[in-house]
Amino acid sequence: MFTGIITDIGEIVELEQKGDLRARIKTSYVTKAIDIGASIACDGVCLTAIALGEDWFDVEISAETVSKSNFCREGTKRPGPNWRVGKKVNLERSLKLGDELGGHIVSGHVDGVAEIQSIMDEGDSTRVVLEAPTDLMKFIASKGSVALNGTSLTVNEVDDTSFGINFIPHTKSVTTWGDIDVGDAINLEIDTLARYVARLKYYDK
Repeated sequence: MFTGIITDIGEIVELEQKGDLRARIKTSYVTKAIDIGASIACDGVCLTAIALGEDWFDVEISAETVSKSNFCREGTKRPGPNWRVGKKVNLERSLKLGDELGGHIVSGHVDGVAEIQSIMDEGDSTRVVLEAPTDLMKFIASKGSVALNGTSLTVNEVDDTSFGINFIPHTKSVTTWGDIDVGDAINLEIDTLARYVARLKYYDK
């Protein structure tokens, strides 16, 4: 489990497609405090640390995870796969008992990919509108929570196909949200509570 509060910005330094996709991520985490098999959310996806170095950790990404995420999606305005050597990624260690829950409960199981439709500065903040898959929009509510590239965020407004988010300067400075473009593909995880409420309504029919 995670909270959606980003604690480091990592950088992909190696990628290898060998069966599953394998990535090496440079980090400022104290890697001696990370166990092999530990869960780390990378751009919102819960991945397992399989090897560790002085300032890096390795993860393997299954084909199923790739298919649900933005890791290797073509078609963004930036050239090549979304995950590439040199790309910066939001990182969060898994939640420990007694930790402060500053965001919302995030599982690290991405539901789909949203696409940035527009970016507009509003004072010191930045308003971003994203288009989400139609089957996920029913789980997104105004003033509700979503996780985008692993970041816990509050939804401003929704319509049939899109929703808006505001980013304050602090969030942009401690995450990768300060470096985004229209057309970027974003990992989207809906609020766990919304998922279960929808399931209960299904059985109440």
